[in-house]
Amino acid sequence: MSEKLFDKFDTSEIIIADKGLARYINLQNTILHHHARYSGSQFGKSSIPLVERLINHMMRTETYTGKKIKAYKVIKKSFDIIEKKTKKNPLQVLVTAIENAAPREEVIRLFFSGISVPQAVDTAPQRRLDKALRNITTGAIASTHGKKTNISECLADEIIKAANDDASSFAITKKGETERIAKSAR
Repeated sequence: MSEKLFDKFDTSEIIIADKGLARYINLQNTILHHHARYSGSQFGKSSIPLVERLINHMMRTETYTGKKIKAYKVIKKSFDIIEKKTKKNPLQVLVTAIENAAPREEVIRLFFSGISVPQAVDTAPQRRLDKALRNITTGAIASTHGKKTNISECLADEIIKAANDDASSFAITKKGETERIAKSAR
């Protein structure tokens, strides 16, 4: 018997093309409230389901701070919108969006006798996943400001744009900017 997310979407048929991220994307568990069970162990957040991590990133800003049920409803509604628009499993669309929006390298600052020198480094897979989720949710929340568009629709649009590798997506734009800066720092 396969598990279903929101009692609708099958998690067994999801394909993760990026093998670097595959270890950190958990699709096995469909329980979406773990009460910080994995917070004490190293790399524990990779045991948290991907959708719960998306919900947690949604709770980082503004009206959703600490309101997990409200963020849960937004994610559930946006997954329904994604399914209607793309006719695909929304979890597969989310995984594709994360693969496209995860930056491969970034810049750190090294200090040599009072001088700051930028240095390009490869990004760890766990950080790539975190940055992709953060940029997707930040882009969705930013696109609602000054508009009457619902947050669920904005999140669905951001995920679809990132999955299609569209340059108008906030997450894809941030990834390109990060990698461009890292390329110049080599």
